Amino acid sequence: MHTPSTLELPRSVVLALWLAVRADATTASAAVEDEDEPHTVLGVEPPDLRGLLAGTARPVAQAAAVLPVPGDPASAPREVTEAATVAGEAVLLRTADGGCRALVPHIQRFGSAIDFGHLVTWTVVETDDWRPGVLAHLGSLADAERELREGLATATEALVDLDVARWRPEAAAQIGAVRDAVLPASRLPVGIEGRRVRVLASAARLRAIVRLATQDDGGAVNLWQADQRSTALREVDRVARRALAAAATTLDT
Repeated sequence: MHTPSTLELPRSVVLALWLAVRADATTASAAVEDEDEPHTVLGVEPPDLRGLLAGTARPVAQAAAVLPVPGDPASAPREVTEAATVAGEAVLLRTADGGCRALVPHIQRFGSAIDFGHLVTWTVVETDDWRPGVLAHLGSLADAERELREGLATATEALVDLDVARWRPEAAAQIGAVRDAVLPASRLPVGIEGRRVRVLASAARLRAIVRLATQDDGGAVNLWQADQRSTALREVDRVARRALAAAATTLDT
């Protein structure tokens, strides 16, 4: 029987989802770490994810994820804008006493191209209230679903224009794998809202498609065409990143 491949979720998105629920710290840390080596968390005792989830981060009143890239800070707090942009992600949390923090991961890959793993170290930074920036940046989940449908059409059109199956025969199989891929259920909290799951899956799938479409200019016959497609796909990736952040953000808890 064919086993669908799994979609990739940013570690910050997964951690934000678990921070927002009252889950066992051991279960939550295992879900966030997945196949990584045990994560290190600087600024908490003990200095690991279990210590974070069971200790200073509790009780969490509100949690969010941001996925900034160069040129799009994605509402990352000023205290961590540079570090979060380098990492491409960060977790924001607000505790019941009103304290606000950002957690930024440093991810190191080790091993060979075939047999590899990841070392992840989170740095905890005190921040000003990040909620106004996040609220200004994110729309509703309904908005995210609508934008994702439009983004999927744009990304699909780019793949057709590039004719990836012709100039990269292996790409056809990769596209099929992305189309059939599913979210890793073991990484998500039990009982997560259905709409959040749909948005997470659609956004993760869309980012995977964008990665395929930007590996090569392929069928672009000139630099102008390549630039136009690159611009369109950057916008699609922005939509997907914002949707992932919206699905991981709980400002109403």
